Amino acid sequence: MTQTDITRAINDLLFTPGLDLAEAIDRHFTPDYRQRTNGVWSDRADFTQHMTRLRSLVRSGHIEVHEELRDGPKYADRHTVTITLHGGRTSRTEVYLFAQLAPDGRFRRVEETTLLVDGHADDGNLGLVK
Repeated sequence: MTQTDITRAINDLLFTPGLDLAEAIDRHFTPDYRQRTNGVWSDRADFTQHMTRLRSLVRSGHIEVHEELRDGPKYADRHTVTITLHGGRTSRTEVYLFAQLAPDGRFRRVEETTLLVDGHADDGNLGLVK
């Protein structure tokens, strides 16, 4: 299996609506996946619920990776996600991400901090919606 990265994962999760969400999650995240976003821990079931909700809100978008580093099972990046919601509102969020990859190349753990760069103040909470 090819190692995943944040661009492939986000594109499959949010910007490829024809791709089944369960397939997208299986492709990029291990069964024991855990994530901490802005200090809040989620397990894979919570993450799936979060992605389901985001898919219902997001019409389109793209990701821009500014920096990306790998060192064996360690992965880190700084990226910006731009999204347009179904209502037409657009926002940009900068993300600082540190992760552990499993031997098969999927994310096992992600810890991230998000910063709303541009958009409505309510969009600052999109990283935690369920």
